[in-house]
Amino acid sequence: MDCVFLRGIRLYGYHGTHIEETRLGQRFELDIEARLDLRPAGESDDLTKGVSYTDLFEVARDVVEGEPLNLIETVAHRVATRTLERFPPVDSVVVEIRKPSAPVQTGGLDHTGVRIERRREAGQ
Repeated sequence: MDCVFLRGIRLYGYHGTHIEETRLGQRFELDIEARLDLRPAGESDDLTKGVSYTDLFEVARDVVEGEPLNLIETVAHRVATRTLERFPPVDSVVVEIRKPSAPVQTGGLDHTGVRIERRREAGQ
């Protein structure tokens, strides 16, 4: 399956279960991979036959910079489901979210995160 992807999206949000996360906020990093058949876009040179990078970015920004949520699992799920709702040609989407400044015990850690995949249900 072909895909349109964005790597290393950096946004600021107020998600988490610790009071500091919801009060002070933190940076989130996202990767999105929207899987779809890009042959129609490639053959026609018509953006409407594919998915705009800008529009994918807006979906991520709206969720991450929007309503504070407890879990990044929920953030990832909302990015994925809204991508499928907004872009009918997309068959499946993979969303990875990383928290570079997750409040964990002392020690070295690059980031924590989740990676989810959602597929379009039959009839959607």
